[in-house]
Amino acid sequence: MLRLSSVSKVYHVRPFSVLSSLKASTAPKGGNSHKGNGSHHVEVKCENMDEAQRAYLDRVIRVDQAGELGANYIYAGQIFILSEKHPNLKPILNHMWEQEIHHHNTFNTLQLKHRVRPSLITPFWKAGAFIMGSGTAFISPEAAMACTEAVETVIGGHYNEQLRCLNNQYDLKRTDGSEGQSDEVKSLMSVIKQFRDDELEHLDTAIAHDSRKAVPYILLTEGIKAVCRTAIWTAERY
Repeated sequence: MLRLSSVSKVYHVRPFSVLSSLKASTAPKGGNSHKGNGSHHVEVKCENMDEAQRAYLDRVIRVDQAGELGANYIYAGQIFILSEKHPNLKPILNHMWEQEIHHHNTFNTLQLKHRVRPSLITPFWKAGAFIMGSGTAFISPEAAMACTEAVETVIGGHYNEQLRCLNNQYDLKRTDGSEGQSDEVKSLMSVIKQFRDDELEHLDTAIAHDSRKAVPYILLTEGIKAVCRTAIWTAERY
């Protein structure tokens, strides 16, 4: 059986965002710059986002950081139960877990960079996600995969909703007279697209490893989907 100390060691090296770690930083001022050849170059900038647009970006970063935190603990729980009993699944689970670690670390960095308040009930995400992962793995490997299928179905759809909103609601006027998304929004969309594709890969992996043979499949997947949707709604706001 995988020892708790080995799981805890992995958690220890992953930083979790807290308000006390947010430090004031000074962003470089936009405007004119000079290239090495001495020519005068005017930087093209977007106008400032309005309050609602900025608030939505904060919500995106906060909920995605909380969601990826939860995903880390779901896979930790699955590996804790299954790594010794079903060693054939360990490399598959580790691959998905490593991707979730990268997702979580990325949103930690964005959270600190943009000074976004983390979810106030972060301890709940940790405990609840670990219980969900280990609990379904305790039922059977198929149930663990059904958990992954349900979670990634909801998360994939959630990321798609965010991308639609960011694509449709953030055309800002530029100083050169054109309109478009700021570099900040483009960068965030690129991150979300990549992570969405990773989550859908996990979904396909779960189905390929008999998630739909879990008993009781419908009860498990629909129940977990409902929990995930509730968690998303809560993390966006609290």
